[in-house]
Amino acid sequence: MTGSRVHGFTLVELLVVMVVIGMLLTIAVPRYFKSLERAREAVLRQDITSLRESIDRFYGDTGKYPETLEILVEKHYLRAVPVDPISRASDTWVLLHAEDPEDTGIKDVHSGAQGNDGQGQPYASW
Repeated sequence: MTGSRVHGFTLVELLVVMVVIGMLLTIAVPRYFKSLERAREAVLRQDITSLRESIDRFYGDTGKYPETLEILVEKHYLRAVPVDPISRASDTWVLLHAEDPEDTGIKDVHSGAQGNDGQGQPYASW
């Protein structure tokens, strides 16, 4: 058995591979989470636009603003009240009502999520 040699990796080779993998992960993971945040912000922008367009269409059709977002779903202006991708809930939307005393329905909608976007703007100002 003097001529046979066992094939495998040494401890040093395994440690070098682990260090390289660790360095790659320290580069990739922050970029991954940043791209997830940008994707959530894009979905939030689209959801707010969709809600505002539905409110405007409802007003154009009926001459008054909807009392709740659920009315937009019942009247088929929306399939469902969207989930705020930042707060991950559909009941955190900030509803702005019309100032008209005869029509106090929902005139506008903002995100109720806490925190700021990538440019430092609060989500509530969207």
